[in-house]
Amino acid sequence: MGSWKWEAPSDAELRDRVKLPTSNFPLPTLIMPIFRLLENDLTFPPPDLADPNGILAVGGDLSVDRLLEAYRQGIFPWFNPDDPIIWWSPDPRFVLFPDELKIHKSMRPYFNQQKFKVTFDQDFETVMRACQVQRRNHQQGGTWITEDMIEGYCNLHQQGYAHSVEVWDKDELVGGLYGIALGKIFFGESMFAKVSNASKFGFITLVQELKKKGFRLIDCQQETGHLGSLGARAIPRLEFIEMLEENGVEEELQGGW
Repeated sequence: MGSWKWEAPSDAELRDRVKLPTSNFPLPTLIMPIFRLLENDLTFPPPDLADPNGILAVGGDLSVDRLLEAYRQGIFPWFNPDDPIIWWSPDPRFVLFPDELKIHKSMRPYFNQQKFKVTFDQDFETVMRACQVQRRNHQQGGTWITEDMIEGYCNLHQQGYAHSVEVWDKDELVGGLYGIALGKIFFGESMFAKVSNASKFGFITLVQELKKKGFRLIDCQQETGHLGSLGARAIPRLEFIEMLEENGVEEELQGGW
Protein backbone atom coordinates (compact mmCIF):
# COMPACT_ATOMS: atom_id res chain seq x y z
CA MET A 1 0.00 0.00 0.00
CA GLY A 2 1.26 3.49 -0.85
CA SER A 3 2.48 6.04 1.62
CA TRP A 4 -0.36 8.52 1.52
CA LYS A 5 -2.72 9.65 4.25
CA TRP A 6 -6.49 9.79 4.02
CA GLU A 7 -7.83 12.80 5.88
CA ALA A 8 -11.05 14.78 5.95
CA PRO A 9 -10.33 18.54 5.98
CA SER A 10 -12.64 20.95 7.71
CA ASP A 11 -14.77 23.23 5.55
CA ALA A 12 -12.49 26.18 6.38
CA GLU A 13 -9.36 24.15 5.54
CA LEU A 14 -10.86 23.07 2.24
CA ARG A 15 -11.65 26.66 1.28
CA ASP A 16 -8.22 27.89 2.33
CA ARG A 17 -6.17 24.99 1.01
CA VAL A 18 -7.95 23.95 -2.17
CA LYS A 19 -8.42 27.16 -4.15
CA LEU A 20 -9.43 26.21 -7.65
CA PRO A 21 -7.45 27.78 -10.51
CA THR A 22 -10.58 28.48 -12.58
CA SER A 23 -14.31 28.54 -12.15
CA ASN A 24 -14.77 25.34 -14.20
CA PHE A 25 -14.53 23.19 -11.08
CA PRO A 26 -16.66 24.69 -8.27
CA LEU A 27 -15.64 24.13 -4.66
CA PRO A 28 -17.14 20.96 -3.18
CA THR A 29 -20.46 21.38 -1.42
CA LEU A 30 -19.69 18.37 0.76
CA ILE A 31 -16.58 17.77 2.84
CA MET A 32 -14.86 14.87 1.11
CA PRO A 33 -11.80 12.93 2.26
CA ILE A 34 -8.71 13.83 0.23
CA PHE A 35 -5.32 12.16 0.15
CA ARG A 36 -2.09 13.82 1.20
CA LEU A 37 0.98 12.63 -0.71
CA LEU A 38 4.37 12.22 0.89
CA GLU A 39 7.45 13.61 -0.81
CA ASN A 40 9.46 10.41 -0.38
CA ASP A 41 6.92 8.13 -2.05
CA LEU A 42 5.60 8.38 -5.62
CA THR A 43 2.47 6.29 -5.06
CA PHE A 44 -0.91 7.81 -5.96
CA PRO A 45 -4.30 6.69 -4.69
CA PRO A 46 -6.52 5.03 -7.32
CA PRO A 47 -8.01 7.74 -9.59
CA ASP A 48 -11.57 6.56 -8.93
CA LEU A 49 -11.20 7.77 -5.33
CA ALA A 50 -11.19 11.40 -6.49
CA ASP A 51 -13.97 13.55 -5.07
CA PRO A 52 -16.94 14.60 -7.28
CA ASN A 53 -15.01 17.65 -8.47
CA GLY A 54 -12.04 15.54 -9.56
CA ILE A 55 -9.69 16.35 -6.68
CA LEU A 56 -7.69 13.26 -5.76
CA ALA A 57 -4.78 14.39 -3.58
CA VAL A 58 -2.62 17.25 -2.38
CA GLY A 59 1.10 17.50 -1.73
CA GLY A 60 4.07 15.69 -3.15
CA ASP A 61 6.31 17.43 -5.68
CA LEU A 62 6.72 18.08 -9.40
CA SER A 63 9.69 15.82 -10.01
CA VAL A 64 9.99 14.08 -13.37
CA ASP A 65 9.33 10.65 -11.84
CA ARG A 66 6.19 11.80 -10.00
CA LEU A 67 4.80 13.67 -13.01
CA LEU A 68 5.29 10.63 -15.24
CA GLU A 69 3.67 8.37 -12.66
CA ALA A 70 0.73 10.74 -12.44
CA TYR A 71 0.11 11.06 -16.18
CA ARG A 72 0.38 7.31 -16.70
CA GLN A 73 -2.59 7.01 -14.31
CA GLY A 74 -4.59 9.89 -15.76
CA ILE A 75 -3.74 12.31 -12.94
CA PHE A 76 -2.47 15.86 -13.42
CA PRO A 77 -1.46 18.81 -11.19
CA TRP A 78 -3.43 22.07 -11.19
CA PHE A 79 -3.18 24.65 -8.44
CA ASN A 80 -2.73 28.34 -7.63
CA PRO A 81 0.57 29.94 -6.66
CA ASP A 82 1.34 29.67 -2.93
CA ASP A 83 -1.11 26.76 -2.56
CA PRO A 84 -0.13 23.10 -2.14
CA ILE A 85 0.03 20.98 -5.28
CA ILE A 86 -3.45 19.67 -6.10
CA TRP A 87 -3.76 16.47 -8.16
CA TRP A 88 -6.84 15.91 -10.32
CA SER A 89 -8.61 13.04 -12.04
CA PRO A 90 -11.94 14.42 -13.30
CA ASP A 91 -14.88 12.32 -14.40
CA PRO A 92 -15.80 12.55 -17.23
CA ARG A 93 -12.58 13.24 -19.13
CA PHE A 94 -12.49 15.53 -22.17
CA VAL A 95 -10.51 13.95 -25.02
CA LEU A 96 -10.04 14.10 -28.76
CA PHE A 97 -9.72 11.03 -30.97
CA PRO A 98 -7.53 12.06 -33.95
CA ASP A 99 -10.01 10.63 -36.47
CA GLU A 100 -12.70 12.90 -35.02
CA LEU A 101 -10.79 16.15 -35.58
CA LYS A 102 -13.03 18.84 -37.08
CA ILE A 103 -11.50 21.46 -39.37
CA HIS A 104 -14.07 24.15 -40.04
CA LYS A 105 -14.33 25.99 -43.33
CA SER A 106 -13.10 29.18 -41.71
CA MET A 107 -9.73 27.52 -41.06
CA ARG A 108 -9.17 26.18 -44.56
CA PRO A 109 -7.85 29.46 -46.03
CA TYR A 110 -5.22 29.54 -43.27
CA PHE A 111 -3.89 26.17 -44.39
CA ASN A 112 -4.33 26.78 -48.12
CA GLN A 113 -2.37 30.02 -47.84
CA GLN A 114 0.06 28.63 -45.26
CA LYS A 115 -0.74 31.62 -43.08
CA PHE A 116 1.55 30.37 -40.29
CA LYS A 117 4.63 28.21 -39.97
CA VAL A 118 4.61 25.47 -37.31
CA THR A 119 7.63 24.00 -35.55
CA PHE A 120 8.04 21.46 -32.76
CA ASP A 121 10.28 21.56 -29.69
CA GLN A 122 12.09 24.72 -30.77
CA ASP A 123 11.32 26.94 -27.76
CA PHE A 124 9.56 24.97 -25.04
CA GLU A 125 10.05 27.34 -22.12
CA THR A 126 8.98 30.39 -24.13
CA VAL A 127 5.76 28.60 -25.09
CA MET A 128 5.09 27.74 -21.45
CA ARG A 129 5.68 31.30 -20.35
CA ALA A 130 3.40 32.62 -23.08
CA CYS A 131 0.69 30.24 -21.82
CA GLN A 132 1.41 31.50 -18.31
CA VAL A 133 0.40 35.08 -19.17
CA GLN A 134 -2.47 34.19 -21.53
CA ARG A 135 -5.74 35.51 -20.13
CA ARG A 136 -8.76 33.20 -20.40
CA ASN A 137 -12.45 33.95 -20.03
CA HIS A 138 -12.96 31.27 -17.36
CA GLN A 139 -9.81 32.09 -15.40
CA GLN A 140 -10.09 33.93 -12.10
CA GLY A 141 -7.16 35.44 -10.23
CA GLY A 142 -3.59 34.63 -11.23
CA THR A 143 -2.12 31.99 -13.46
CA TRP A 144 -1.96 28.32 -12.51
CA ILE A 145 1.34 27.89 -14.40
CA THR A 146 3.69 28.57 -11.52
CA GLU A 147 7.48 28.79 -11.61
CA ASP A 148 7.60 25.32 -10.05
CA MET A 149 5.38 24.04 -12.87
CA ILE A 150 7.66 25.61 -15.47
CA GLU A 151 10.70 24.00 -13.88
CA GLY A 152 9.00 20.60 -13.63
CA TYR A 153 7.74 20.54 -17.23
CA CYS A 154 11.01 21.93 -18.63
CA ASN A 155 12.72 18.99 -16.92
CA LEU A 156 10.23 16.68 -18.64
CA HIS A 157 11.04 18.37 -21.93
CA GLN A 158 14.78 17.96 -21.42
CA GLN A 159 14.20 14.23 -20.90
CA GLY A 160 12.15 13.98 -24.09
CA TYR A 161 8.65 13.53 -22.65
CA ALA A 162 7.18 17.04 -22.88
CA HIS A 163 6.84 18.76 -26.24
CA SER A 164 5.98 22.19 -27.56
CA VAL A 165 4.31 23.39 -30.72
CA GLU A 166 5.33 26.84 -31.96
CA VAL A 167 3.24 28.86 -34.42
CA TRP A 168 5.10 31.61 -36.28
CA ASP A 169 4.06 34.57 -38.37
CA LYS A 170 7.35 35.24 -40.16
CA ASP A 171 9.82 35.52 -37.25
CA GLU A 172 7.26 36.26 -34.53
CA LEU A 173 5.94 33.58 -32.18
CA VAL A 174 2.18 34.17 -32.30
CA GLY A 175 0.80 30.97 -30.83
CA GLY A 176 1.59 27.56 -29.45
CA LEU A 177 0.86 24.79 -27.01
CA TYR A 178 2.63 22.14 -24.98
CA GLY A 179 1.95 18.75 -23.47
CA ILE A 180 3.33 15.32 -22.66
CA ALA A 181 3.60 12.29 -24.94
CA LEU A 182 3.47 8.82 -23.39
CA GLY A 183 3.07 5.81 -25.62
CA LYS A 184 0.36 6.70 -28.13
CA ILE A 185 -1.44 9.30 -26.00
CA PHE A 186 -0.68 13.01 -25.96
CA PHE A 187 -1.64 14.87 -22.79
CA GLY A 188 -2.34 18.47 -23.72
CA GLU A 189 -1.61 21.07 -21.07
CA SER A 190 -2.11 24.63 -22.29
CA MET A 191 -2.10 26.83 -25.38
CA PHE A 192 -1.84 30.50 -26.23
CA ALA A 193 -2.52 32.81 -29.15
CA LYS A 194 -1.43 36.37 -29.81
CA VAL A 195 -3.37 36.58 -33.07
CA SER A 196 -6.67 35.07 -34.14
CA ASN A 197 -6.68 31.32 -34.85
CA ALA A 198 -2.95 30.85 -34.18
CA SER A 199 -3.44 28.30 -31.39
CA LYS A 200 -6.13 26.53 -33.40
CA PHE A 201 -3.75 26.31 -36.37
CA GLY A 202 -1.08 24.83 -34.12
CA PHE A 203 -3.45 22.35 -32.50
CA ILE A 204 -4.81 21.09 -35.82
CA THR A 205 -1.27 20.68 -37.15
CA LEU A 206 -0.28 18.78 -34.00
CA VAL A 207 -3.25 16.40 -34.26
CA GLN A 208 -2.42 15.68 -37.90
CA GLU A 209 1.20 14.93 -36.98
CA LEU A 210 0.17 12.74 -34.05
CA LYS A 211 -2.13 10.78 -36.32
CA LYS A 212 0.82 10.10 -38.66
CA LYS A 213 2.78 8.81 -35.65
CA GLY A 214 -0.04 6.41 -34.73
CA PHE A 215 -1.33 8.27 -31.67
CA ARG A 216 -4.79 7.16 -30.60
CA LEU A 217 -5.86 9.89 -28.20
CA ILE A 218 -5.29 13.50 -27.13
CA ASP A 219 -6.20 14.21 -23.51
CA CYS A 220 -7.76 17.66 -23.16
CA GLN A 221 -8.45 17.27 -19.41
CA GLN A 222 -11.40 19.64 -19.03
CA GLU A 223 -14.17 20.70 -21.36
CA THR A 224 -13.86 23.95 -23.29
CA GLY A 225 -15.90 25.28 -26.17
CA HIS A 226 -12.71 25.90 -28.13
CA LEU A 227 -11.65 22.24 -28.02
CA GLY A 228 -15.20 21.01 -28.38
CA SER A 229 -15.47 22.89 -31.67
CA LEU A 230 -12.46 20.90 -32.87
CA GLY A 231 -14.09 17.55 -32.12
CA ALA A 232 -13.16 16.84 -28.52
CA ARG A 233 -15.76 15.12 -26.36
CA ALA A 234 -16.26 13.74 -22.87
CA ILE A 235 -15.76 10.07 -22.05
CA PRO A 236 -16.17 8.29 -18.69
CA ARG A 237 -13.07 8.24 -16.53
CA LEU A 238 -13.18 4.44 -16.42
CA GLU A 239 -12.94 4.29 -20.23
CA PHE A 240 -10.05 6.75 -20.14
CA ILE A 241 -8.20 4.71 -17.48
CA GLU A 242 -8.69 1.54 -19.53
CA MET A 243 -7.12 3.27 -22.52
CA LEU A 244 -4.18 4.31 -20.33
CA GLU A 245 -3.68 0.72 -19.23
CA GLU A 246 -3.63 -0.45 -22.85
CA ASN A 247 -1.25 2.40 -23.67
CA GLY A 248 1.25 1.11 -21.10
CA VAL A 249 2.59 -1.50 -23.54
CA GLU A 250 3.31 1.08 -26.25
CA GLU A 251 6.86 2.19 -27.01
CA GLU A 252 7.73 5.68 -25.78
CA LEU A 253 8.61 8.18 -28.51
CA GLN A 254 11.08 9.85 -26.19
CA GLY A 255 13.22 12.68 -27.55
CA GLY A 256 12.82 15.81 -29.64
CA TRP A 257 10.26 16.04 -32.44
